Amino acid sequence: MCPNEIHQKILSVMKRWQKIEDISVASTGRIMEQTENPMIHLVMEIIQRDSLMHHLVQQMVIDSLEREAISLSPDELNLVWDGIEKHIEIEKQTIEMGESVLQAMRGKKMVIQEYLVKYLLTDEEKHNLMLEDLEEVKKGMYPYG
Repeated sequence: MCPNEIHQKILSVMKRWQKIEDISVASTGRIMEQTENPMIHLVMEIIQRDSLMHHLVQQMVIDSLEREAISLSPDELNLVWDGIEKHIEIEKQTIEMGESVLQAMRGKKMVIQEYLVKYLLTDEEKHNLMLEDLEEVKKGMYPYG
C-alpha cells in the first residue's frame, strides 16, 4: 500500500469509528433515560464520556492527516517533563491503593464495590501506560537519554 492509500484507509476507519462512538453516546443516553438506578447511570455515564473522548482523539488523528501533522518538539516535552515524572509517581500510588482495596474486598461479597474499584484500577493502569508510552516517545527523541 502506498502512503496515500494508507492515509485514506486510516481516515475512512477513523470517520466510521467516530460514527459508532456517536451511536454509543446516544445509546448510553437512552439507557439512562430508562432507569433511575445510580449504578447503571454511573456505568453509562462513564462509557458515554469515554466515547466522547474517543471521538476527540479520532478527530486529532483525522486532522493530523487532513490538515496539519501532529508535532511535539523535545523542548516542548522538556518543559513539562518534571511534572510528568511526578504524575507517574501519583499514578503508581493510585494503582497501589486500588490493588490494596481490591485485595481487602475479595471474598467479602462486595460485588458492586469490587466492580467499581476494578474500573478505577483499570483506568489508573491505563493512565500509567499512557505516561510510560509518552516516556518512550521522549526516548525516541533522545536516543541516548
